[in-house]
Amino acid sequence: MNFYVLTLFPDMIENAMKESIFGRAMEKKILSLKTVNIRDFTNDKHKHVDDYPYGGGAGMVMQAEPVYNAYQSVLDEITDKEKKPRVIYLTPQGKVFDQKMSEELAQEENLIFLCGHYEGIDERVLEMIVTDNVSIGDYVLTGGELPAMVMMDSISRNIPGVLNNEVSAEFESFHDNLLEYPQYTRPEEFMGKKVPDVLLSGHHANIEKWRREQSLIRTYERRPDLLENAELSKKDIAFLKTLC
Repeated sequence: MNFYVLTLFPDMIENAMKESIFGRAMEKKILSLKTVNIRDFTNDKHKHVDDYPYGGGAGMVMQAEPVYNAYQSVLDEITDKEKKPRVIYLTPQGKVFDQKMSEELAQEENLIFLCGHYEGIDERVLEMIVTDNVSIGDYVLTGGELPAMVMMDSISRNIPGVLNNEVSAEFESFHDNLLEYPQYTRPEEFMGKKVPDVLLSGHHANIEKWRREQSLIRTYERRPDLLENAELSKKDIAFLKTLC
């Protein structure tokens, strides 16, 4: 997997993504990250990439040409010229990012993230290069860098070899569209609160049953909207009925 980020703040991306699991995956050459500074593709001697909006209004708009040229520079690097990569524009107007989309995007070989700023980007270049408009939630941020990092972190976890424990991605939150069960570690008792007995029993079947039920309970209590598309067995449905 090769990630490319078109941004005005490349250091912000690189400094954050070189840490933790994502950083280790880059060291292992499982994935790569390249930031492209949009300012490098402007003809303005002061490196301005924005201008006043036609029709008036508050704020500035990022110009089409620097964005398009930055995008073209990435295309020139990609070896597979037959398949154009998906270009993700981070915008509150996009489809909300979720685990299903994360798993889908993890199948791609190359992904380009376009980070806007100010009042947005000239619509003409968006129409020319963007394949996916994506939002990480119904709120406004200063730019697209934080959403891009959120998405790259999530997507990378679905790429084989990125996680040390390959099983963990299968059972963490949102697998089967359910929230993850509670987790515990030593000591067995903390400030009067004890680890559930079933987890100390060594009875794997009972532990798995308990964990599944806890996932169902948490999803029912905290995110009932997820249950509509969850993968539920007959036993799951019967258990959920006992919660109503």
